[in-house]
Amino acid sequence: MKFNQSLTHGKLVKRYKRFMADIILDDGTLVTAHCTNSGSMKSCLEPGAEVYLSKSSNPNRKLPYTWEMIKINEGWVGINTANPNTIAREILTENWINELPRFSLVKNEVKFDDSRFDLYAESDTEKWFFEVKNVTLKDGNFARFPDAVTTRGLKHLNTLVKAGKQGYRVVMLYIVQRIDVDAFAPAWDIDPEYSKGLVCAMKNGVKVYAIQVKVTPESIEPLRQLPYTL
Repeated sequence: MKFNQSLTHGKLVKRYKRFMADIILDDGTLVTAHCTNSGSMKSCLEPGAEVYLSKSSNPNRKLPYTWEMIKINEGWVGINTANPNTIAREILTENWINELPRFSLVKNEVKFDDSRFDLYAESDTEKWFFEVKNVTLKDGNFARFPDAVTTRGLKHLNTLVKAGKQGYRVVMLYIVQRIDVDAFAPAWDIDPEYSKGLVCAMKNGVKVYAIQVKVTPESIEPLRQLPYTL
């Protein structure tokens, strides 16, 4: 995924009300940027850290800037939760995961039952649903998900299982937007219900892939498939 504009550099002052962040730009201007990440953002909030923002061309938007990434441990952490779906679509269309088939069709946001999955795909003989999650939480050498309790995420797991029982191939795709980790695991201490749900989903046929991506001010590109443990 390549950014379609040059990003604006600054430093984080604070994040508040979940969806807002005050940023000092390099020219000294203080701006309030939209934060798409509704989680706790634990392990990726450091006042004074470098950040990059994108700017909307919509003149009617209340907050023209969107917070894209923050520099932690000398590396960029992608915190815009809208980007993983774009990255995941590119991963599927470019056949980046060897274990998956080549897809003839990939669509965004397809409804199933009372949920809407992030991606739907078709191979020669099978139909697939993919749910995509953004991962930024670092715990030692592990990337973990979620960083806050997510009843919506648990619902998605349960609906994937339901789709699998109706003949669809079903996948949880975790996009790990930081390079200072070596493996993936659910965050049992933060959301034990989601973690138990993931274990149950896997026992019922849901495949799991954790893809680490390299985040830079120019692009976000898949780097490697991480091992995972439950």
